[in-house]
Amino acid sequence: MNIIIRQEKAQDINEVYHVVQKSFENAEHSDHDEHNLVNRLRSSTKFIPKLSLVAEYENKIVGHILFTEILVGDQTLVALAPVAVLPEMQSKGIGKLLITEGHKIATQLGYKGSVVLGHDKYYPKFGYKKASQFGIEAPFEVSDDNFMAVELIDDGLSDVHGVVKYAKEFFEIR
Repeated sequence: MNIIIRQEKAQDINEVYHVVQKSFENAEHSDHDEHNLVNRLRSSTKFIPKLSLVAEYENKIVGHILFTEILVGDQTLVALAPVAVLPEMQSKGIGKLLITEGHKIATQLGYKGSVVLGHDKYYPKFGYKKASQFGIEAPFEVSDDNFMAVELIDDGLSDVHGVVKYAKEFFEIR
């Protein structure tokens, strides 16, 4: 299967909206607003165009990932949210490709860590550990097992401590 990971383009926006909506349609732990969140985050000051990536298969977008800037104390990191793959294309390694490429680009851009609120059986495959182990706290009630962080460079989170400050668009009412 030949999957191409590339930066999202303006003409991809409608297709990405559909992919994200479909991906979370039947998700158990979801507010089913991820597609609108992606649209809100695109207009945020915390949006990083180089970290809005799509997975393409046979000239069709089948996946999307977005990382946005966050603050933890006085340090700028990235948050992975959301990663989406069409239901019929899940379990084929597309999410892995998106996360791996996203981490690579984030590192090249100088970010030293990433946080994610997600499935505690999935994200540890990519090095994510409980954020509390790094002294990083969520700004809302969440299971310690599901709020995770990863160092993108060696000891990248050694001087990072505090509560995550997300882009305000994460909290806007739809």
